[in-house]
Amino acid sequence: MFSHIYFSRSADSRDVCVRVRGKEFIVADASFSLLTGNDIETRLVRAGGVIFREGEQANELFVIKSGYVRIQVGNKTMADLAPDTIFGEMALIDNEPRSATATALTDVELVPVSEKQFLFLVSQTPHFALKVMRTLAQRLRTMNKGVY
Repeated sequence: MFSHIYFSRSADSRDVCVRVRGKEFIVADASFSLLTGNDIETRLVRAGGVIFREGEQANELFVIKSGYVRIQVGNKTMADLAPDTIFGEMALIDNEPRSATATALTDVELVPVSEKQFLFLVSQTPHFALKVMRTLAQRLRTMNKGVY
């Protein structure tokens, strides 16, 4: 199903190894699983369903609780994302419309995080803010390497 990207967890389950077209990248402490606990409200999207479209206004980001999500700009696949990762955060940071379209590759269970919740987490939890910044930096580094 994923022709160019594979995910695996290290032995301690904190690091994620991402292999893209034969190149491996380690995303240290990338998991956002703390936001996907049992009592958290989730949203289900069936395989093939559009979560959001490029150009739409944004009022939430998402944590993938289960399933896989594809991020596309136009017809170009930018990333296939695995459980315990976030997406949709850019639009909350810069108040611009969505820069990509997110589609469920499999049935997916998402934890929506509203802009208000996001701002609270960033202001009250430096570790959360650092994890978001690390995620953005890793995605930028991957793009800079011309992998996608």
